[in-house]
Amino acid sequence: MNNLSASLEDYLELICNLLETSQSVKAVEIAKKLNISRASVSEALMKLAQKNLIIYEGHKGITITEAGLKLAQEVIDKHNVFTAFFEETLGLNKETAEENACKIEHVIDDEVFKRIKLFQKYCSENKEFINKFKKGLKKEA
Repeated sequence: MNNLSASLEDYLELICNLLETSQSVKAVEIAKKLNISRASVSEALMKLAQKNLIIYEGHKGITITEAGLKLAQEVIDKHNVFTAFFEETLGLNKETAEENACKIEHVIDDEVFKRIKLFQKYCSENKEFINKFKKGLKKEA
C-alpha cells in the first residue's frame, strides 16, 4: 500500500477523523488524543508534510492533502472492516476487536485484505451463516 510506518498511518487516520468535525487540526489536539508529547507529534507531522500527505504550518493547524486523504481513507476502511469482522463475525468484544483491527490494518497484504473484506460483506448479508458459525464457536469453547 505505502511505505509509511504504522505510527504515521495512525496519525493520518486520526487527522482525517478529526477533520470530519473541524476545518483544521492543531498539533496540541493530536498530542492530547494520543497522550504523547507535543514534540513527538511535531516530528511525525513534519514527516507527513515532507511526504506531501498533510500541510503543516505550525500554529495555523494541519490540513490533509488529496494523497493523504486517500491513504487515510484506505487505513480507515481496513480498520472498519477488521473491527466489524472481529466483532460481528467472530463475536469478539468491541475493545478486543478495535485493538486487533488497529494492529492488523498496518501489515495486511492488499490481496488478503480484499478477500477478507469480501468475506465480511458475505457474512453481513448472510446472518444465517454467521449464526451457525457462532454456534460452532460456542461448542469449541
